Amino acid sequence: MMGSTGAKCALLAALCGVCQALQGGMLFPTESPSREVKDVSGLWSFRADLSPERNRGFEQQWYRSPLAETGPVIDMPVPSSYNDITQDAKIRDFIGWVWYEKDVWVPARWIQDRGARIVLRVGSAHYYSVLWVNGVEMTEHEGGHLPFEADISGALRQTSGNPCRITIAVNNTLTLETLPPGTIQYMNDRSRYPAGYFVQNTNFDFFNYAGIHRPVLLYTTPKAHIDDISVETAFSDNIGLVSFNVSVLGCSKAAVKVTLSAQDGRCVASADGSRGVLKVTDVSLWWPYLMHENPAYLYSMEVQATAEDGQTDVYTLPVGIRTVKVTSTQFLINNKPFYFHGVNKHEDADIRGKGFDWPLVVKDFNLMKWMGVNSFRTSHYPYAEEILQMADRHGIVIIDECPGVGIKDIRSFGNVSLAHHLTVMEELVRRDKNHPSVVMWSVANEPASEMPPAGFYFKELVSHTKSLDSSRPVTYITDSNYARDQGAQYVDVICVNSYLSWYHDPGHTELISLQLNTQFDDWYDKYQKPIIQSEYGADAVPGLHSDPPMMFTEEYQTTVLQNYHNVFDQKRKEFVIGELIWNFADFMTAQTITRVVGNKKGIFTRQRQPKAGALLLRERYWRIANETGVLPTWARYPCQ
Repeated sequence: MMGSTGAKCALLAALCGVCQALQGGMLFPTESPSREVKDVSGLWSFRADLSPERNRGFEQQWYRSPLAETGPVIDMPVPSSYNDITQDAKIRDFIGWVWYEKDVWVPARWIQDRGARIVLRVGSAHYYSVLWVNGVEMTEHEGGHLPFEADISGALRQTSGNPCRITIAVNNTLTLETLPPGTIQYMNDRSRYPAGYFVQNTNFDFFNYAGIHRPVLLYTTPKAHIDDISVETAFSDNIGLVSFNVSVLGCSKAAVKVTLSAQDGRCVASADGSRGVLKVTDVSLWWPYLMHENPAYLYSMEVQATAEDGQTDVYTLPVGIRTVKVTSTQFLINNKPFYFHGVNKHEDADIRGKGFDWPLVVKDFNLMKWMGVNSFRTSHYPYAEEILQMADRHGIVIIDECPGVGIKDIRSFGNVSLAHHLTVMEELVRRDKNHPSVVMWSVANEPASEMPPAGFYFKELVSHTKSLDSSRPVTYITDSNYARDQGAQYVDVICVNSYLSWYHDPGHTELISLQLNTQFDDWYDKYQKPIIQSEYGADAVPGLHSDPPMMFTEEYQTTVLQNYHNVFDQKRKEFVIGELIWNFADFMTAQTITRVVGNKKGIFTRQRQPKAGALLLRERYWRIANETGVLPTWARYPCQ
């Protein structure tokens, strides 16, 4: 279903020697005196390749002419998942290549300025993408949830004066070597299935939404441009330290000037050169929400790079000064213990699927702050960078997770899979390394880490991630047996998922205390590392009630949570450093007999209405926050 691509050969060779880091940066497109941004999202033409082999579009070269000339097209909003937009079940469940196209007018001054680069950036497309401009292939990208881009200046200048025709083919097929993995199963019983009938099998419990999920942008830079900026921060007493490394491409030598400004516009430090350390006196630290009276303080770093011809590129980066450290019993932010009380999330709401949506993002942050949430995990894939920017500004701490979910088949621990996984972590770190809200990397969720190959796999994966960023701890989320887990020895924090009295001993909430205490003690005794309960919960159909509580009622969900909380309150005095409820909101899954129109473990519905569990957690999270004693009176529950 994937089609043949040159990228496969690169993956096969990636482990034949030292793994080399990706070249180039992935700075978020922002406007400046030297840069412009044009959003080309909106309505695109769309066509699914319904041919038996899903390859007719490539055979007939649909990218060479307007898509409407190849056959019927429909309107498709970008960003969105295409699955829930139409009334056609074939589109909702489609596996294979789909084609997007849009004609875009590019400002004439961009094309006429021979000293400018014109870049096309796709925020995320799931899963494999090929991009053409005016019929000329620009780039390919494997993997959803992370951006890719191409310099399209040459293609545009060859067709000056005409609209730019952007064509993107996207394939959501998952194989044993993709991330997440999956398998295509052909059904060969002709008494039950027609010829060529196949299904996509996966080992994750959320819908395989597909399409162009995040904005598509055009932006300009000078030819001599700032390609990448890396920032690491520290402090000593009242002195903040900002180490920076600036990469400039497009010229042999550039004069670089870096200026750091406070929120009131005052210049607090500056330096010349592409590398250096800025020292900030009377530093204002970036603190998490509810941990300090002045959380989420962001400085502004302006970088100017001037080439030999006098052309100057300017890029501005928000900078939060803070430190992260892990001990055997604590997670420290700015040398003070931090306790994660938060949520797991999904980028999933109604007909938008995983499509980026500002009203939903703002609503979710308002709900999290209303609850007293101080953290969330990007389960089970990287979220839009705009969400991380919101977290930076609001002081919400993030465990940033790659799409390594559903690694259950032993064949997914092979060298090709590992090479791709290493590349995905490079892309993730390259994109998110400068966000102060990101305090830990997660390289996988619930892999079959008891399998023999998992030890080498996760040793390499964790080690490589640390080589990319030594300033943050690395973890993965496990549901394996503590004694057989092959990779837990390599992580900095043990993150455990368990669903006691749900998947195990369903209905018997009286067993939670014993089993959860045993779970924590077993993991800590073996590894001597702090532990986060990274998932726990129970399905609750909104409006379904029972007394005494029964499974699937709101009362049962709150009973399960209360029993977990009783143990958390004991163990957070020792080595438990966090609790993340599964899940923030109900979300869609594949159709199975165990799911009634999706997973109902949310404490909010998909429409963001609270269940009883949300009120229980609100009271708990604000109580934990108030225990710190640093909150101003106006911020204390229940005065919110």
